[in-house]
Amino acid sequence: MGAQVTRVLRRLKADESGATAIEYGLIAGLIAVAIIASLFSVNDNVTAMYDMISDALNPALTGGR
Repeated sequence: MGAQVTRVLRRLKADESGATAIEYGLIAGLIAVAIIASLFSVNDNVTAMYDMISDALNPALTGGR
């Protein structure tokens, strides 16, 4: 019985497939954080651009009023 437990523990110790999946998950998480941070940094510029476009189009849409 003890020899079987030792073999199972050695096999589990040598198995690194779970570690690889965790590493890929961490990489995906870091990429997601970088994308979200970049979106927050350009948010103000995009909002200002759409406000400028909206201000330019309003006179045409309201008939110049």
